[in-house]
Amino acid sequence: LAGTVPRQRTPRSDMGRGLTLLLLPLALLAAEAEGDTGPAVEEEVKIEVLHLPESCSPKSKRGDLLNAHYDGFLASDGSKFYCSRTQNEGHPKWFVLGVGQVIKGLDIAMTDMCPGEKRKVIIPPSLAYGQQGYAHAKIPPNATLIFEIELYAVNKGPRSVEAFNQIDKDSDKKLSELEISQYLKEEFARDGKKRDPSVHDEILADIFKKNDHDGDGFISAKEYNVYQHDEL
Repeated sequence: LAGTVPRQRTPRSDMGRGLTLLLLPLALLAAEAEGDTGPAVEEEVKIEVLHLPESCSPKSKRGDLLNAHYDGFLASDGSKFYCSRTQNEGHPKWFVLGVGQVIKGLDIAMTDMCPGEKRKVIIPPSLAYGQQGYAHAKIPPNATLIFEIELYAVNKGPRSVEAFNQIDKDSDKKLSELEISQYLKEEFARDGKKRDPSVHDEILADIFKKNDHDGDGFISAKEYNVYQHDEL
């Protein structure tokens, strides 16, 4: 599951259209999983719900931007091949569901999932890395994978011109740290949920780390509208 097992302080609620569209998805590079994926008839993803919050809304669907942490294990011997909490300074992973940014088994496993929910899923080779495997993550050919997932946020996606313009208060076609900081404060105030003050700073830093590609302190319209993929 491409992602990080984020710090528990990460917000678990919908932070609004603009924010969800700002954050770049960090997930398994789907291209790594393509090729000969095995049997023509796909096997099923087995899903075990470990924790379901009392309030389960919104439920994830194709096209939503998700924020999650997860650990990946080989079913054959239980060895861990990935932990999002040890990658990218422990930040949870952001990715768009159902568009091929993660392996197909994860797209299936994380559908109809709500913020705060935890799942353990078993993904067969045909919905993971197939006969090729994934050498970079030491996943052998025909490997069945197990992921333990904790979902933090379900947001609307993908990016849009409307969301960019909503944040770009001075209409200069670039987003400053002040503009994004103000937008985060407005969204946090709107949903009324209590958060540790550090959450704001962490999300703001994460947004610029993932989106300000030229390091000029601004997120241009071009940078805002380009998705990037991080490998496992």
